[in-house]
Amino acid sequence: MKLILASSSPRRKELLKQIGLRFAVVPSGVEEKIKDGECPVDHVLRLAEEKALDVAKDLKDSWVIAADTIVLVNGEILGKPAGKQDAYQMLLKLSGKEHRVITGFCILNTGNGETIKESVETTVTFKELTEEEIRGYIKTEEPFDKAGGYAIQGKGSFMIREIKGSYTNVIGLPICEVVEALERVGRVRLFDGAR
Repeated sequence: MKLILASSSPRRKELLKQIGLRFAVVPSGVEEKIKDGECPVDHVLRLAEEKALDVAKDLKDSWVIAADTIVLVNGEILGKPAGKQDAYQMLLKLSGKEHRVITGFCILNTGNGETIKESVETTVTFKELTEEEIRGYIKTEEPFDKAGGYAIQGKGSFMIREIKGSYTNVIGLPICEVVEALERVGRVRLFDGAR
């Protein structure tokens, strides 16, 4: 059975490639909207499943991996910034504070409908950011397709004071937990045959 990543995210693609998985990319067309009254974990799990189902409907004999990541600060969900002013406001809210990064992922077997859904949470603390740092970082254009408006693996690493939990989760896909789930269903055997 083929492995399909239901995401156009270059970061998720790179994370799977770096551990040696072979997969195809079929981006989902699901719009990432928050429903009124939806708790953050339910939100990411729902979107991950919707993305997996969206891609799975056109596939046979495949395992589809889909995910959704949000940043949560002071009870507010931060998705991807809509523009420079939105990115500025997000970074201002994160400055000097601890926030949570929550990723929900869904692994779906298109043959029998078997589904695994899990969420992973990481706590990240930002340093106090100066006006110059915020505006300079926005000029790099790195914030614009990232939940919370920053990339921990990129130029945004200068902002990170502390991280508790999965680093790859903050990038957008908790690799340890995804691989464990794939191993449980017999889809992946990393380093098979290694002595």
